[in-house]
Amino acid sequence: MATWVIGDIQGCLEAFDALLRTLDPDPAADRIWLAGDLVNRGPDSLGVLRRASRLGAECVLGNHDLHLLAVAYGARPCGASDTFQPVLEAPDRKPLLDWLRRRPLLHHDPGIGWTMVHGGLPPEWDLATARRRAAEVERVLAGDRAAAFLAHLYGNEASEEEAAEAGWGRLRYTLNALTRIRCVTADGRLDLSFAGSPEGRPDGLVPWFCAPTRRSRGERLVFGHWAALDLDPEVAKRERVRHVDTGCVWGGRLTALDLQTGEVRSVDCRSSTRNS
Repeated sequence: MATWVIGDIQGCLEAFDALLRTLDPDPAADRIWLAGDLVNRGPDSLGVLRRASRLGAECVLGNHDLHLLAVAYGARPCGASDTFQPVLEAPDRKPLLDWLRRRPLLHHDPGIGWTMVHGGLPPEWDLATARRRAAEVERVLAGDRAAAFLAHLYGNEASEEEAAEAGWGRLRYTLNALTRIRCVTADGRLDLSFAGSPEGRPDGLVPWFCAPTRRSRGERLVFGHWAALDLDPEVAKRERVRHVDTGCVWGGRLTALDLQTGEVRSVDCRSSTRNS
């Protein structure tokens, strides 16, 4: 049995289909996990949503998926580089968006001992805390308060203390941590602006998985979100993390990782570059 985790697709349906053909998963034995950011920037977000929703895959929400939901619920306008319009105008818009907002923020499989998130975990959370905090947000997004929450989706609280003072801040901090984190400061505050390679990070920042106070150390975690990250194999082994966003929408590759064997397969995405 294989468990293939696929990185950020971001509307690149052609590459997604090509990678699925390469994997040729056995529906009776193999499993597909999707590490979030199904949509946006690429040419066919609608096609990716349709394919993913019918695939029976485990899928976590990414920051671009949440942005689509905010736009669809009228909480945010479409940006100039967003490629959501075909989704918003589709005849099956409602079932697709309902499927999307019911996806989890974190998927844990105790059978194989792996946990998938889109971004990462803040240093102060162990896995049990992360699962509990994710479930709080998932209940709101799946329920009748989804529109109210999406109207308060945007904010950059960088610590639990700031979040506690901000109304919807606790839920928003959870989303920021699970879907937007890349680096943290020495005292564990989230940095939500840096997106470059780790070698180019400003002084005082460390990748979230290298934070010395990280309470989730020892857990096996797989994540996407950081297209500029070229994760050193020794760091990955030491920190027990794997990364699957290889920048498909930016002209890179779409990658799948088998969590059981460590095998990696990928397809070229130059024909699925960003629609800007």
